[in-house]
Amino acid sequence: MSEPRRRIERSQLVPLSVEDSFAFFADAYNLEALTPPWLRFRILTPRPIPMEKGATIEYVLTTHRLPVRWRTEIIEWEPGRRFMDRQLEGPFRLWEHTHTFEERQDGTLIRDTVLYRMPYGPLGAIAHRILVERDLERVFDYRRDAVDRLLGGRRPTLAPAGSVG
Repeated sequence: MSEPRRRIERSQLVPLSVEDSFAFFADAYNLEALTPPWLRFRILTPRPIPMEKGATIEYVLTTHRLPVRWRTEIIEWEPGRRFMDRQLEGPFRLWEHTHTFEERQDGTLIRDTVLYRMPYGPLGAIAHRILVERDLERVFDYRRDAVDRLLGGRRPTLAPAGSVG
């Protein structure tokens, strides 16, 4: 039996235009400011990274004292609206991260939605229950708080991680 797809969602309102909000996230190097320091996250792809469909980004982080190399590809790119990156190489069997930007009366609603699937069957399920789910919640909580700090955001919704089938 295959490990279920799981979901993480966060959304928040920032007092910026869609264009300015999208521009912040379209700079791959801003990901370093949105990632918790305890992960020692570093982008390995040299600057500049032209963000567009097909762009790949390589990075390394450390989790539980283990270095993890990761490579993602931008598989959807709609400037000012949304983009999606997919893991090509890394720790998950599936990792798809969709970023959406919706104009609202008092700013932009930014939404992160991640669909992921653990590797290693039953061992992956145990790792998810013991470590990974909690770690991902902490990472995305940090990211939400960093967006609040950097872009002046507010949090209208917060959806917990969970199984989506």
